[in-house]
Amino acid sequence: MSKKKLLVIEDDPGLQKQLRWSFDAYEVVVADDRDAALAQLRRHQPAVVTMDLGLPPDPDGASEGLATLQQILASAPDTKVIILSGNQERKHALKAIGMGAYDFHQKPFDADMLGLVIERAFYLHAMQQENRRMLQTQADSPLAGIVSRDPGMLKLCRSVEKVAPSSATVMLLGDSGSGKELIARALHALSARHDKRFVAINCAAIPENLLESELFGYEKGAFTGAAKQTLGKIELAHGGTFFLDEIGDMPMALQAKLLRFLQERVIERVGGRTEIGVDVRIVCATHQNLKALADAGRFREDLFYRLSEIVLMIPPLRERIGDGALLAHHFKNKFCASEGRMALNFSPEAMASIEGYAWPGNVREMENCIKRAVIMSDGPQIGLDDLGLPDSPALEEGVNLRQARDAAEYNVMVRALARADGNILKAAEMLGVSRPTLYDLMNHHGIK
Repeated sequence: MSKKKLLVIEDDPGLQKQLRWSFDAYEVVVADDRDAALAQLRRHQPAVVTMDLGLPPDPDGASEGLATLQQILASAPDTKVIILSGNQERKHALKAIGMGAYDFHQKPFDADMLGLVIERAFYLHAMQQENRRMLQTQADSPLAGIVSRDPGMLKLCRSVEKVAPSSATVMLLGDSGSGKELIARALHALSARHDKRFVAINCAAIPENLLESELFGYEKGAFTGAAKQTLGKIELAHGGTFFLDEIGDMPMALQAKLLRFLQERVIERVGGRTEIGVDVRIVCATHQNLKALADAGRFREDLFYRLSEIVLMIPPLRERIGDGALLAHHFKNKFCASEGRMALNFSPEAMASIEGYAWPGNVREMENCIKRAVIMSDGPQIGLDDLGLPDSPALEEGVNLRQARDAAEYNVMVRALARADGNILKAAEMLGVSRPTLYDLMNHHGIK
């Protein structure tokens, strides 16, 4: 097997030789200034770099080294940069850590100790690459867009996998922004209709006088402005899946026509007299209580029962333990990549605020919040002010001692795993237990 590549940025020839000799288990590549370092970085793409901050033309200062570090992290954010510094350069080394360097080590260096730091850096880089590879492998899954460790959400995903191959009409219930359309698309993608069209319509976004023609289409001359025959959304979805979002806002007159279609599987275009057979799977969604609307006479009870052959509840983000931090990391990584930002981290205060906020707008609100924070943050960390979240007091729950102990153990583990972005070693360090102990606790509580 080929040796791992270690880039050494050092202008002292004696130290270059010492580092080569000390780390002959790696393929050591040497650079003595910024231009050479960036050239070697592009050529060899090393996972780990050791760097002296005192580089020419400023060998007695740190300006050139810090500028080199900034360019390395901008072009290769995953690279683990280890700063080698003397006692008098400690403040510069700490500044480098703040900019995104992996670690720093005092000069003159201890070869064994530095070797352990380098070995751990290579291990961490390999783990991150493996995680990215696994995520890429999973990206083709219709459920890949759902990021969660919450048992309720995982149970929902299993239900989607069971329901999708059937022809049953599905009703999705959940708060606004909780991911109803994402689930609807997963139902389509996992069904036998996946190679046909997925057509969606929002009943609340279209005026009542236009909704009928949008759903069922119209014939030429059916009304003023109807210059040609136009197919409706239901007809366009023939063979595929038709998603009716915010079904609770559909006018009563249209509810009767939709009910007839669900019973007979035929439609009539506006202004037409011909019955047209349509083969389509119906998925609907709402954030309202349709049963209560039906009891109040604002929604047809027979339509409600026809639409709710299978009902799937999507839990709100505030009830998904640990998912706040997990999604925050997910969106942070996503928007750092799309906005061309170097890798960012959350400050402890920012993470506590994310975990304590109720997120009334659910995942959609969090996505917008993290995108804004990534754009607005100035340093290597996203701070409390970048998020702009209000304070949210914690709620107390009345449970017995056994429930409290189990719930506390489960919650703290899930939160540590979320904060560590899935890194078992980091989560174990946060919890103050060994990695095997954490695995045992995870198995006990059914956390995968």
